[in-house]
Amino acid sequence: MKGLVIKNTGSWYTVSMDDGQLLNCKVKGNFRLKGIRSTNPVAVGDRVTVDGDGWITDISDRRNYIIRKSINLSKQSHILAANVDQALLVVTVSCPQTSTTFIDRFLASAEAYRVPVVLVFNKTDLLDDDERRYQQMMVTLYQTIGYECRQISAERGDGVDELRPLLENKITLLSGNSGVGKSTLINRLVPGANLRTAEISEAHQAGQHTTTFSEMISLGDGYLIDTPGIKGFGTFDMEREELTSYFKEIFEFSKQCRFSDCTHTHEPGCAVLKAVEDHYIAQSRYQSYLSMLDDKDENKYREAY
Repeated sequence: MKGLVIKNTGSWYTVSMDDGQLLNCKVKGNFRLKGIRSTNPVAVGDRVTVDGDGWITDISDRRNYIIRKSINLSKQSHILAANVDQALLVVTVSCPQTSTTFIDRFLASAEAYRVPVVLVFNKTDLLDDDERRYQQMMVTLYQTIGYECRQISAERGDGVDELRPLLENKITLLSGNSGVGKSTLINRLVPGANLRTAEISEAHQAGQHTTTFSEMISLGDGYLIDTPGIKGFGTFDMEREELTSYFKEIFEFSKQCRFSDCTHTHEPGCAVLKAVEDHYIAQSRYQSYLSMLDDKDENKYREAY
């Protein structure tokens, strides 16, 4: 029997079978994917085969997935979702502040697996004048690179209706730090979803986890995959020599470097270093690139990016 994994609660998987029934299924302890060491070998969005006893026995080939390094096991990965058409990365410049390093790491991982990303800047209603100017600078930066950006207030509903056409007939991964308002946004987009929301911690200006598992939510003409808020985004299984191609603007300038194997850190004739110096490449993006170059240091994955 074939079906689609629509929910993952850790040990149980809810599978929407092709005949319309919903089954709660499990995987055997020795179930592994070839070539991928993962804390969750089955992910929301997977097409799977289920036997008569409710065991998932096989996963169909994935067309893509979003993956990050496991928080607790540096040699393993955690798959956020599989077979997605796009991702909405919800970010905030305040309450809490999303770091540019986190954004860039997510974008680079999405580039690696050919997943388009729309950046959604939430909580515009809470910004003071300085924060509003900073947000506009961020929007301009990422739009110039080639990423679509939207500015919304999920709490008030500002700009939310304009997101709906982006989601039609697509499977969309919704991701971001804890506390950026993903659950509030889903409650706006899906009347009746009634997802739990939580206040931001005043002491640490950090979000609290309200979603504890991944779930695919029907939009009628598409699906949203809601995922738990993530604090850090350690990149997984990226080779140093490939990294340049996951930063669009760095890749463009790298074509002009004197050496084909340039790492863009110290080499003479490096067009990327010259572009950073001349402000054609943002310093924040270059620093994100350098931090990902350093990911071969096995301790770095524990840091919150």
